[in-house]
Amino acid sequence: MKTYFHVDMDAFFVSVEEIFDPSLKGKPVVVGGAPDQRGVVSAASYAARKFGVHSAMPLRTARRLCPQAIFLEGHPSRYRDYSRRVFDILTSFAPAVEMASIDEAYLDLTGTTRLHGHPLAAAHRLHDLVRRGTGLNCSIGISRSRMVAKVASDQAKPNGILWIAPGLEARFLAPLDVRKLPGVGKVTEQRLFAAGIRTVRQLAAADEAYLAQSFGKWGMALAGKARGEDAGGWYDAEVGEGGGPKSISHEHTFSQDTADSERLEAMLARLSEMVARRLRDHALFARTVQLKLRYADFSTYTRAVTLDHATQLDTEIRDAIRNLFRRNWRRGAAVRLLGVHASSFSDSAGQASLLDGDGALRWSKALTAVDRIRDKFGADSISLASGLSARFRERVHENPAGLPGKDPQDGRSS
Repeated sequence: MKTYFHVDMDAFFVSVEEIFDPSLKGKPVVVGGAPDQRGVVSAASYAARKFGVHSAMPLRTARRLCPQAIFLEGHPSRYRDYSRRVFDILTSFAPAVEMASIDEAYLDLTGTTRLHGHPLAAAHRLHDLVRRGTGLNCSIGISRSRMVAKVASDQAKPNGILWIAPGLEARFLAPLDVRKLPGVGKVTEQRLFAAGIRTVRQLAAADEAYLAQSFGKWGMALAGKARGEDAGGWYDAEVGEGGGPKSISHEHTFSQDTADSERLEAMLARLSEMVARRLRDHALFARTVQLKLRYADFSTYTRAVTLDHATQLDTEIRDAIRNLFRRNWRRGAAVRLLGVHASSFSDSAGQASLLDGDGALRWSKALTAVDRIRDKFGADSISLASGLSARFRERVHENPAGLPGKDPQDGRSS
C-alpha cells in the first residue's frame, strides 16, 4: 500500500521575511508589491488573512481590506534559497521527492516503515527536521493518495499534521467544498454550482456519464478525485517521474497601461530572452511560441505559431513573438499585460535549423557566453538591444525558474 506525504510550507514568503526581520512576526504582512501597485498578493501572513486577504488577490483590494498591513516587494532569491534548503531536507528523508511549487512537495514514503516507523511518527520527525533546519513551519498531509494528502495538509494548517487512514479518504473529503479538490478553480466551481454540486459528497454521488458529458476527461478525473483517488493531470506519473517542464513562460503587468509600441515590443524582447534562457538551462528546444495580450479592459487574447524548426535562441523567439504581436495588437489600444510562452519541446533543433548553418551556431555560442555572464553578474547585466529599455524587478511568483529538483544547474534535474 502506498504512503504519500504532502509537505506545505506555512505562509512561506512571509515566514522567510520574518527570519530576516523578526519585527514582522504577528503582524499583518502582505508580500507581492506596494499597495498602490498593480499585481496580486503572493502571500499573506495569518494575521492579514483574518481580514480576508489571500494570495492572488489584487494588491489594491488587500489594502482596502487591511489598510494597516505591511506591504513588501519580496525577495525571490531568498525564497529560492530556502526552498532548496527544504528540498535538501526532504531528499535526505524520503527516497522520492517532487517539488510541486516553491513551497510544497510530494514525498513517497512507501516501504519506509522500518526506517521511519508509523506514518504519523515519521511526519512528526520530518516536521521537526524542517523546523530545526530552516526555522520555518510546515504542515503535512498523509494518505495513500497524493491528492488526499494535499487536501489533508491544507486542512492541517497552520503548523499541523493530518493522517487520513486507508479506507477513510472518501469520508474525509465528503463534507468539504468542491473547491478544496486540487485542480478545481473558479470556473469549474461555478459550473459545478450551476449543476447543484457544492460538496465533494454531492460530486461523488453525481452521475459519471453526466460529468463526462459536461466536463470531458476532466469530468472523469473529478469523479475519481471525489472518491479519493489520484486522477488526472499531475497524478499521471509517480513522484519524481514527472520529467522536465511541459511549457515555459514569463509575463509582465505594466504599472500603467501603455499603447507605446516601442515600449511594448521592448518588453516582448525581454520576456523572450527570459524564456529562451530557461530553455537553454533545460537543454530544450521549443517548436511553439505563444503571445499573451491583455488589454486595459482585462480582455485577454492568446495567439500561437508553430515554427518550422524548434529553437532556444532569443532572437528567433523574439522575432516570432513580435510578428504575432504586430498582427494581433489593436494599434492604439492600451495594454495591461504581455506574456511569452513556449511549448512543444524537443531535445534538438531539428533539420530545418541545421540548414541555417553557421548563423544559428554562432548565435548559440554567443548566447551561451551571455548566460555565463548573467550567472556571474545577474540577469540584467546583459541583454538584447531591443530589450534594454524593458528591464524590471523580478516579481514574486509561485513557480519560478530554478525550482528545486527541476533546476538543471543544481545537478539534480529529473
